Amino acid sequence: MDKDSFLHYLPYSEEDEKMGMLCTTAGSVTVRPGTIYPPQKNDHPAIFRSVVEGRTLPEFQMIYITEGEGIFSCGGNTYQVKPGNIMLVLPGYRHMYKPVLETGWHEYWVGFKGAYFSRLLEEGRFSKETVFFETGLHDLILSFFNQIIDEVRNQRPLYQLKTCAHILSLIAEMLTRERRKGQPNFYEKIVANAKYYMESNVYGAINLPAIADQLGISTSRLNEIFKTYTSMTPYQYYIQLKIHKTESLLEQEDISVKEAAYRMGFEDQYYFSRLFKNKTGVSPSDWKKFISG
Repeated sequence: MDKDSFLHYLPYSEEDEKMGMLCTTAGSVTVRPGTIYPPQKNDHPAIFRSVVEGRTLPEFQMIYITEGEGIFSCGGNTYQVKPGNIMLVLPGYRHMYKPVLETGWHEYWVGFKGAYFSRLLEEGRFSKETVFFETGLHDLILSFFNQIIDEVRNQRPLYQLKTCAHILSLIAEMLTRERRKGQPNFYEKIVANAKYYMESNVYGAINLPAIADQLGISTSRLNEIFKTYTSMTPYQYYIQLKIHKTESLLEQEDISVKEAAYRMGFEDQYYFSRLFKNKTGVSPSDWKKFISG
């Protein structure tokens, strides 16, 4: 194992577990050509050692390959691993991976568990059908792994909380790149222009046909592109804009809830109040009281 390599398996307390997110292990290792994998096998707990023969873990792991080549098998599928690929190990699913003996590889990994991550699997954010990501080599992804390793290495106060924040950022970046990988480049421009038109008319009523016409596409196509790119419809995005603007209006002492609703284009104050509470969890009047102290 390279002298610059690092690995650590973390103990954690009941208090840590209550947070719903835990980092269990993190590391980085250079596996040189001709090296039996995993190097320094006995440095790993027994449950982790049989990665070449096949193993099942009680946690999630993400493994990012930045050099070399190898293979990854999971769920009956085998993938050819190259630089820029991420392997996602799901708890309870048998898998194996290893570098090609002639090339070796460099890997970064992080293990994590907890109720929050389990919900991502239950809700379909993670899937047994999607465990291999051709993300590419990116400084941002590498920086997340390095920040995780730094926190694990130094274990400063609240390092578990900070580490899990980096894990969430890593997951978000990985899933975002995967979602947009198959999308044409013009999607981004269409969504950006649609957002501009909505923000420019935040005090009025949304007119999707007019926005679509300005963009040179149909209304149904605008809805499809916008939702694919942002996970929400243009209407949902527009309502969120209105709610955020209303929050700012209500900070002004001389603005009543009724006046704020009118300025934001809502003729029915009671409909507006129900919408505001649905999006923020509090009524407009309670929000105003909270802001004014």
